[in-house]
Amino acid sequence: MASERKFVAENVRRVLLKEYLMKEVSRAGFGGLEVQRTPMGTRVALQTERPGLVIGRKGQTIKTLTTAIEEQFGFENPSIEVTEVADPNLNAQIMAEKLAFSLERGWHFRRAGHSTVRRIMDSGAKGCHIIVAGKLTGQRHRTEKFKDGFIKFCGEPKANFMDKGYAVAKLKMGVIGVTVEIMRNEKLPADITVKGKTEAAAILPEIFAGKTVEEDVPAVEAETVEEGQ
Repeated sequence: MASERKFVAENVRRVLLKEYLMKEVSRAGFGGLEVQRTPMGTRVALQTERPGLVIGRKGQTIKTLTTAIEEQFGFENPSIEVTEVADPNLNAQIMAEKLAFSLERGWHFRRAGHSTVRRIMDSGAKGCHIIVAGKLTGQRHRTEKFKDGFIKFCGEPKANFMDKGYAVAKLKMGVIGVTVEIMRNEKLPADITVKGKTEAAAILPEIFAGKTVEEDVPAVEAETVEEGQ
């Protein structure tokens, strides 16, 4: 039981750290966080849209964050590594924050949702799914969904090939939750085809050099013979 409590406490501490960094580096565009223990201490990998705002002038901002992580959250000897997101339009967390900011500025939720979907799909994503929930037009809670392309809703492909981001828009009528899921443009297991020896030899001749490649003979279906004939 002690090990289970320790495991839960460690995950709670990491969630609190993520919420703290999302708030502190919101202007820089928070794109993701990875915490890894090393023999030298704790490695905190932070992905942002604008790394310069996280580092600060002469590294003052990142030093302040490092001190806060060590004192407030108890991580031993933390070192922050800031990397720039390659394409912000394909980062689910950044797009969720931008959509929430658009709603706070007064955009209609349908206009903001369709605009976000177009930006994501135009950047090369395979699919996109956006959920906006809250008091959108009146006092009653409602949920609106926007989707395009190829999407997985469950199973291992969803866990391995889809990125998820969540943000909150604070309006006068109440709080609106924004969830963005992006299917990366990668080859899925269902897209893999097994080629025959002849096709493989044409694609990779160096592997089959000096070997005799036999033609692939399709299997002949056995004819069923009725009894009594």
